[in-house]
Amino acid sequence: MISAFNDPAYRDGVIDLMGLLAYGEISASERLNADAAMAPDLPTKAEIMQMAAAEFGHFLTLRDRLYELGADPWQIMAEFEPTFERFHRMTQPSDWLEGLLKAFVGDGMASDFYREIAAYLDEDNRDIVVDTLSGTGNSQFVIDRVRAAIAEDPPISGRLALWSRRLMGEALSQAQTLAAEREGLTAVVVGSVDRPSRDVPSMDFGALARMFARITDAHAERMRQLGLDA
Repeated sequence: MISAFNDPAYRDGVIDLMGLLAYGEISASERLNADAAMAPDLPTKAEIMQMAAAEFGHFLTLRDRLYELGADPWQIMAEFEPTFERFHRMTQPSDWLEGLLKAFVGDGMASDFYREIAAYLDEDNRDIVVDTLSGTGNSQFVIDRVRAAIAEDPPISGRLALWSRRLMGEALSQAQTLAAEREGLTAVVVGSVDRPSRDVPSMDFGALARMFARITDAHAERMRQLGLDA
């Protein structure tokens, strides 16, 4: 509930987070639909488009939440367009397989990051974040397709491993840039604004560093699932 927000800065930070998530979801949906056009066969195309549809469904939930918070979702989302466009410019896939890996890596890292942040939100907004980051699905499809491609052409594993490292590096770089640009969002996480409840913890900068270390470890585990040495 909006009335639960004791500090306008906390409310603004939550709105920033929801806007960031919303733009990320609609951007992911758009990119996946574009990647589907490069798919080698109809079943693969359908699976990728299903992933895109799931991302778009998440976007609708977040858009509606922004309306509930009294914000203009389109205005808030537009503020994050440069961040995502920078990332996409630096990580343009050369084929459908790189696009699929990008979606898998990006979705996984985003889910890890926002679930970590969700722990520092009030219950209502925490539930929204967690719910919209679950159920994108098709991760096993991605793992199976990448492993099959490597089995068919083993030398591509080196290219895909390099690609995954590039994705990881660019994602972390953009996250750091975002933290510098959006002080209100960062303040909510590190606890420099009042919490809506004493039950909502805050994070110090040491915990922030440990969080990024956990995200990096989770990325490495996903790469091992794909048969890649990240």
